[in-house]
Amino acid sequence: MAEVSAKLVQELRQKTGAGMMDCKKALKENEGDIEKASEWLRQKGISKADKAAGKVTAEGLVETVVQQDGRVGVLLEVNCQTDFVARNDAFKALVQNLAKQAVSVSSVEELLTQPYVENKDLTVAEVMKQQVAQLGENMQVRRLENFSLQEGTQGVVESYIHTGGRVGVLVELDCQNNTAASNEEFKTLARNIAMQVAACPNVEYVNVQEIPADIAQKEKEIEMGRDDLANKPDNIKEKIVQGRIDKRLKEMTLVDQPYIRDQSITVEELVKQAGTKLGDTIEVKRFARFVLGEGIEKQEMSFADEVAAQIGAK
Repeated sequence: MAEVSAKLVQELRQKTGAGMMDCKKALKENEGDIEKASEWLRQKGISKADKAAGKVTAEGLVETVVQQDGRVGVLLEVNCQTDFVARNDAFKALVQNLAKQAVSVSSVEELLTQPYVENKDLTVAEVMKQQVAQLGENMQVRRLENFSLQEGTQGVVESYIHTGGRVGVLVELDCQNNTAASNEEFKTLARNIAMQVAACPNVEYVNVQEIPADIAQKEKEIEMGRDDLANKPDNIKEKIVQGRIDKRLKEMTLVDQPYIRDQSITVEELVKQAGTKLGDTIEVKRFARFVLGEGIEKQEMSFADEVAAQIGAK
């Protein structure tokens, strides 16, 4: 068997998360070849990174970054298994670095293939695997959303993070001239609208015009089948149903919501007021909202089990 250096053993430990003696044996069995030693550990069921790969990741952090004077922004979700790791400084630093790097990419797949911003010798995917080994949990870059103002467009991209990284929002507001776009009141408006989006989990569209026709038709079918309308004349039924549909669709739109800081006006009215004050036409162009772990079936784990998992008792 070939002799292996302590540095090589440490490198394999970082890559796989396996114990020192297991790494040393793997390297000796494979003539000091890191890749073959890593495969050997996986075959033996020793690699922690490989074991963690199938674990459910429903915790983690949502992060945002806005750059280029508010013209480019990204919303990113990175998941891990437990809140313990989500609060770990190393994990937080990783997420922050990935968010900064994600500003210049269009998809998770593209991000994973990029050289990592803190170590150009490794790709993001390779760094993620190292972190899995070091922190002992599966983790993944789940999704990202990138907003960038089009060439010649005036406006701002703004973000908001709520409840310690569990909810994140990205919004784009457009206007007609640079005077309004550079005004602090315009930027404050964008920030307040981002907070509004965070506070309205049922909102899916900017306005009613954005709602697909098939969704409106489905709402109509549901309302037409209500028991309380069964004995109504058709013309009366149509009017009642239309009123209910209009109300339902407005519940799904951002601009029709009561403004969280002043319930006497809607978001649409707020935007119009700001436009009048700034002497410009302002439009909420789009928004994105990530809620940490939404749609992921979480594994129920008691606090004791979670602690035990962290110290390797299970």
